[in-house]
Amino acid sequence: MNQSQPNSAMRTAWLMVMLLWPVALLNYLDRQMLATMKTSMVGDIADIASEANWGIVLGAFKWTYALLSPIGGYIADRFSRRLVITMSLFIWSAVTLGTGHVDTYYELVWARALMGVSEAFYYPAALALITDFHVGSTRSRAVGVHQTAIYVGAMMGVGAGYAADTPDFGWRLVFYLCGAIGMIYAIPLFLLLRNPARALDRPLNPPPLAAAGELLKNGAFLLLLLYFTLPSLAGWVVRDWMPPILKDRFDLTQGNAGLAAVIPWQLAALIGVVVGGWLADRWMQRNVRGRIYVSAIGMSLFLPALFGVGNSQTVLAAVLFLALFGFGWGFFDCNNMPILCQIARPELRATGYGLMNLVGISIGGFADWIFGSLQDRGVPLNVIFGVFAGIALLSVIVVLLIRPKAADVR
Repeated sequence: MNQSQPNSAMRTAWLMVMLLWPVALLNYLDRQMLATMKTSMVGDIADIASEANWGIVLGAFKWTYALLSPIGGYIADRFSRRLVITMSLFIWSAVTLGTGHVDTYYELVWARALMGVSEAFYYPAALALITDFHVGSTRSRAVGVHQTAIYVGAMMGVGAGYAADTPDFGWRLVFYLCGAIGMIYAIPLFLLLRNPARALDRPLNPPPLAAAGELLKNGAFLLLLLYFTLPSLAGWVVRDWMPPILKDRFDLTQGNAGLAAVIPWQLAALIGVVVGGWLADRWMQRNVRGRIYVSAIGMSLFLPALFGVGNSQTVLAAVLFLALFGFGWGFFDCNNMPILCQIARPELRATGYGLMNLVGISIGGFADWIFGSLQDRGVPLNVIFGVFAGIALLSVIVVLLIRPKAADVR
């Protein structure tokens, strides 16, 4: 009987990951397809007018997403993670469906801002729920499996570029279909998802300002916050701008540019989160900083990858360096929440991840806008990506300064 209880608990823990996997897929499919359909949307919505304006379209999502993430995290910590997750999915899917109806630049900006509001509540709650169910030896792997859905969703977003090029399909129908699928899936998700049991001896989450204050007084959390933020500059630019960069640089079609820009690095990242999660869990059995070391290894791969992307003279070279970037990103991505679990108590983890999103994605939104402005001014790509590589080097130093005292807090 005693042996069956841990087995049953582990099955439930992995069921939670499997239920959330399609949600994470839709989350990133709904984001990525905007980048791969840029040419069609700009051609249909004439008043977008400039690269800087397109950067604002991309940034509108990130700024609202970032601003609301700590609130979504706090609500998930204080009340029901299950309800936060399912409501977030339903509302962002409704907004996705509605995006197919926009006709002007300002309508598109508002639609992306509303998407940011609704999606902000998902990730802090989902990752906190997964780490509540997965303790110790499976934590990085469980987060890594969940994160594979991100990369599958982003790769599926490539198909949106081809669909937008098809006269009988078009970019609007892509938004209609993705929105409808998410709204439908929210119903069985609500029925099957479970909240973790809360230990009776744990204190309740403090009021919002006190919760934020406790985290911001934690030096290790501040280092993790900085570490989470710095790679976002390159990460969001690669995700949002690489399809049009390759299209213009190598004279590709919209669909082929999306294929070359997205598939290599997302597939490599998918492999990276699986390998990085397994390696981190194994390393943690011998050293309390095992997850930190694995993340630092991934970040060190950014240096040659970003230099290579900025200086590539062929599509093949760009693809190979993007794959190296993606593999390193996977090591980084699967360990952020597990590292947070080593320095923050369970009642503050969704709030903490929300704060990380607030800073990291806000900076990412400005990176999109600044990158578009630099493109308008003709700044060379190798200069921009060289700066990103220098930031990656700083990130390696920052993460190695984090020194948790235990494998997990409680």
